[in-house]
Amino acid sequence: MKGQAMVQRGMRLGLSLALLGGLSGCLGLGGGTKAPPTLFSLTPSRSLEAGASLSGKAEDALLVLDPETDRSLAVNRIAVQVDESNVAYLAKAQWVERPARLFGTLLAETIRAGGKHMVFTDDEAAPTTKNRLGGRLLAFGYDAREQAVVVRFDAVKSGAGGALSSRRFEARVPGVAAKPEQVGPALNKAANDVAGQVADWVG
Repeated sequence: MKGQAMVQRGMRLGLSLALLGGLSGCLGLGGGTKAPPTLFSLTPSRSLEAGASLSGKAEDALLVLDPETDRSLAVNRIAVQVDESNVAYLAKAQWVERPARLFGTLLAETIRAGGKHMVFTDDEAAPTTKNRLGGRLLAFGYDAREQAVVVRFDAVKSGAGGALSSRRFEARVPGVAAKPEQVGPALNKAANDVAGQVADWVG
């Protein structure tokens, strides 16, 4: 009986140590384990309410494409424009996905929230439609020279009959220190500003 109790205590101790070891990899419980970098996403300030529904003709739907970017934005890091020709990355901060994907998703949700369009993204089962919104994300990061975050987007809208239009949108949030806890929220604000401008332009 005494031996059995000792075995049970040993099993409980082993299980506790195993759980602690698993958590230490996530939480950095001592031993010099470095905490993971801050992970940022984008939260839409305009969003379709739960339970809301939209309907329409397939040919009238809008397909929102992920914008194109250059290589400096084709990673999960937060770009820092040091000067005219040099780009670095903000330490201890990353996006949960590539900026282009995050911005494309934010843009689609912002337009969808207006209630005027059936909106699909390019990774959804979208109907065949000639109404498309794409473009190029020119800036999406921190400008060290101005201590500001900058989001700049060249939107390209195409429609039925070959109609094509383009417009540049930009938003800045000044007075931001080069710290993840300031840059992340400021970029979210600027991205929502640009998405709102584009949504108003699309109509």
